[in-house]
Amino acid sequence: MNTIFNFSCHKDTKASSVAFLTSILFSLSSFFAFSQVKDTTKVNQLDAVLVSAVRVTNKTPVSFSNLDKKDIKFRNLGQDIPILMNYLPSVVTTSDAGNGVGYTGIRVRGSDATRVNVTINGIPYNDSESHGTYWVNMPDFASSLQSLQLQRGVGTSTNGAGAFGASLNMLTDNFANESTGEISNSLGSFNTRKHTVKFSTGLMNDHFEIAGRLSAIKSDGFVDRGASDLKSYFLQGTYVGKTTLIKALVFGGTEKTYQSWNGIDGETLNRDRTYNSAGAFTDEQGNARFYDNETDNYQQDHSQLHWNEKISENWSTNFALHYTKGKGFFENYKEDAKFSSYGLTPIVNNATPINRTDLIRQKWLDNDFYGTTFSANYKDTKLDVIFGGGWNKYEGRHFGKVIWARFASQSELGDKYYDDYAIKTDGNIFAKANYQITDKLSLFGDLQFRSVNYKANGVQANPIDDTFNFFNPKTGLTYDVNGNNALYFSYARANREPNRGDYEGGNVKPEKLNDFELGWRHVAEKVQFNTNVYYMAYKDQLILTGNLDDVGAPIRSNSEKSYRLGLEIDATIALSDQFIIRPNFTLSANKNTDLAVAGQNYGTTDIAYSPSVIAGNILVYTPIENLHISWLQKFVGEQYMNNIELPAAKLADYFVNDLNIAYTFKPKTVFKEIVFTGLVNNFLDKKYVSNGYMYDVYPYYYPQAGINFLLGMTLNF
Repeated sequence: MNTIFNFSCHKDTKASSVAFLTSILFSLSSFFAFSQVKDTTKVNQLDAVLVSAVRVTNKTPVSFSNLDKKDIKFRNLGQDIPILMNYLPSVVTTSDAGNGVGYTGIRVRGSDATRVNVTINGIPYNDSESHGTYWVNMPDFASSLQSLQLQRGVGTSTNGAGAFGASLNMLTDNFANESTGEISNSLGSFNTRKHTVKFSTGLMNDHFEIAGRLSAIKSDGFVDRGASDLKSYFLQGTYVGKTTLIKALVFGGTEKTYQSWNGIDGETLNRDRTYNSAGAFTDEQGNARFYDNETDNYQQDHSQLHWNEKISENWSTNFALHYTKGKGFFENYKEDAKFSSYGLTPIVNNATPINRTDLIRQKWLDNDFYGTTFSANYKDTKLDVIFGGGWNKYEGRHFGKVIWARFASQSELGDKYYDDYAIKTDGNIFAKANYQITDKLSLFGDLQFRSVNYKANGVQANPIDDTFNFFNPKTGLTYDVNGNNALYFSYARANREPNRGDYEGGNVKPEKLNDFELGWRHVAEKVQFNTNVYYMAYKDQLILTGNLDDVGAPIRSNSEKSYRLGLEIDATIALSDQFIIRPNFTLSANKNTDLAVAGQNYGTTDIAYSPSVIAGNILVYTPIENLHISWLQKFVGEQYMNNIELPAAKLADYFVNDLNIAYTFKPKTVFKEIVFTGLVNNFLDKKYVSNGYMYDVYPYYYPQAGINFLLGMTLNF
């Protein structure tokens, strides 16, 4: 998207990163090899150290959900990670192209993606300036995930920007003891297809493993020209010792997507749901045409090195280095553009003054992001304490080029009509602990100090140089009523700095949040459920206004006082040996208090993009051992696209049903198993809209696909 701040590298940079990490991996492993022997139990414990600093368990008074490989295995047919998370509590997902491929988004408890803190193996992933998460830059990343955990609310201390709606931490694949291979292919509606190849050497000499993945995804999209051409890779080297686990990873992807974020107005929605205005122009002969390269083009490449050490029965440590390099652009055809907007001088052609021209522009980003994270964990029968932190730096350039103009004025090839920079440093330290006061009562405490410095030009009249210092305390209690039931209560304080777009809009106040959570967990043989009540009180919350700026980025503004009050319930119920249901629902009130807009007080209003009812359910039927049939349901209540409850800004509720069927065949030779999968999305053919925006008082919508399907086959050997 035109507001993304992405990461990429050229081939020489990528090769040097691989060589650098590989040399470190084998140098460190050779140092430890003389005294190490294989110990699977301790190795599994060591792997957990990768995310122990950011994940929680039932001992922590936090509302959370886990997904692992088996939970998404049968639905991983090319759609993006937010779509795979669609059925978690309080989650709403969106797709610009309408079919879950390309640009997708996620909201949790009404909070948009810029407020969901995302980490990969504990390394921050949110863009440093926009705070956004752009999954299109990591296509098929779900195929390299071991598990993920979504913490709702503030959660516990983590690295990167503070969580104001949720935090999502992902753990990449664990090592395999034995060599494996996988070939996976899928195809479906809108000419969608995914091709994935994975391998693992297994543990060589009981110490070394190399694993990797290559993926390619293409789709025409539901909307006109909403095409995606996505490629990604993942390579991981692992050293395993008795007390040591070292992982070196390089992964990334390239994406080329035809822009589909303009949306359509209400009249077009009723007449032609697939219409896409991106790239539309009128040529010199008066013919309506579409520019064929109105595209978004990015590549991002990540390097990570993790060193986990189990020092003793009580102490373990984790140290990580990371580096991400990025470069990319989006391209637009601009009709009758002003010379003055592109640094061009008016000219005279045949005695006619000319100060406008048709042109094609590119907006570029060239960024580096690097740093370190670290933690130490002490654990005994009563105390589990983690000390940790991180330091990260972002260096980015923003520049624009005109690559063609009907009237070029004085411009030269390679000229930049803007050339800006941004530098952001982000450091934090934290200590958090669970202490078992009695056999039934445990105390949780969490203290974090975070310091952020942001320097940038080209955003406001004067260059920005702001420093924010945040103190974020958290505490809570968990009471084990009996072996099946536990109650918890927690309080968390969070602070968050404005992003680049907020500065552009003049909203430079940091936002503050006090989050109160009260929950009940029940675990029995056939029934498990979680009930959670939350109250999130905000000061100067940066809420979405529903409007977009001149490059299509959402505009936010400070709401002086606001809150989110809600009830979340989710369960897993085994009705029989063949039937399991996993329902969840959220009831909430999301309100601005005494909202003032343009000098007018609107009193108490609904916060934009915050439905009061969200519900999901998965019914799993296993008639025979290798056949799995899942009926997936999602309901999202009505919501407003602005904060003044304008009737035209209301999005209607929707209820969508998907059907997922998988059969696993286990031949006696060649392949360990062959898995056939089928996914019918929206099989009741509901015509619905999941997202939109306001242009002044006029609504624009992102329609989603009706009934569509994906079919897949996976060969494991």
